[in-house]
Amino acid sequence: MKRLTLLLASLLCMGTMFAQSIVFITKDISPDGLMKAYKALGVELKGNVAVKISTGEGEGKNALKPNLIAPLVKSVHGTIVECNTAYPGNRVKSEDHWKAIKEHGYLDIAPVDIMDEEGEMKIPTRDKKHISYDIVGTHLQKYNSMINLAHFKGHQMAGFGGVLKNQSIGVASSNGKTNIHTAGKAQKMSELWDNLPEQDAFLESMAAAAQAVADYFKGEVVYIAVMNNMSIDCDCNAHPANPEIKDYGILASTDPVALDQACLDIIFNMKPEKGNDPRALIERINKQHGTHITEYAEKIGFGSRKYKLVSIDK
Repeated sequence: MKRLTLLLASLLCMGTMFAQSIVFITKDISPDGLMKAYKALGVELKGNVAVKISTGEGEGKNALKPNLIAPLVKSVHGTIVECNTAYPGNRVKSEDHWKAIKEHGYLDIAPVDIMDEEGEMKIPTRDKKHISYDIVGTHLQKYNSMINLAHFKGHQMAGFGGVLKNQSIGVASSNGKTNIHTAGKAQKMSELWDNLPEQDAFLESMAAAAQAVADYFKGEVVYIAVMNNMSIDCDCNAHPANPEIKDYGILASTDPVALDQACLDIIFNMKPEKGNDPRALIERINKQHGTHITEYAEKIGFGSRKYKLVSIDK
């Protein structure tokens, strides 16, 4: 009986070891390509659908453009959702954030909701190594499901920004961002910069927070990453470095870990050439140990770094 139990345990481990998530990819970065990537997932989202993007800092030009995302948002009768930032800029206060949203054209295509404009609430994290809860805007309660629509690019603190960051830092309120950035040491925005932890603790807190949001929606989340305008800087930077990498494509999955891992692998396996040089972005990711977020997210059971890339182009 003991041998049988051990054999079954081994088989289960092997099954997990070789499990692959599907990541769909199209090279067509267009409204039609984005719709095609979403439809490939074969998921019908329920109720009120939140579409989480980064609206971008006021003067930045790399965030996802309204004309690219409009057909997808309209097709699900979605609301574009955001939260205020935790650093000085055009989006730290709701009144300024609304100006940036309007200037960038998002109000022209869909309803927009700054989810922490009227307060915040705590949702529990499954992984409690650093944070025992995630602090999000109270408006999150208005939604039944979410499209996590990320712009893949570099990031000054996280190394890179993909769907895991978009669902953790992106969905957190201003104080929630502080909670994640400080790995639970502080929960007030004014205390952020005096309580920064070692880097891996920050990345692990992001993974835990992203998982908490997925748990809140009971898994009713799909993940899409657009690999264009890939500066080494985030869309939260008002003056980002110019992209040195050619636009690549759109990836979609129901597994956020697999999706971010696929994007990372594309960048790390890219051959440097004139007009398409990933080395600066790779250096930034490595400097911030950015790849650790997918490793830890897999460790806490949020997804798999093993994936199969499936082209949906004819």
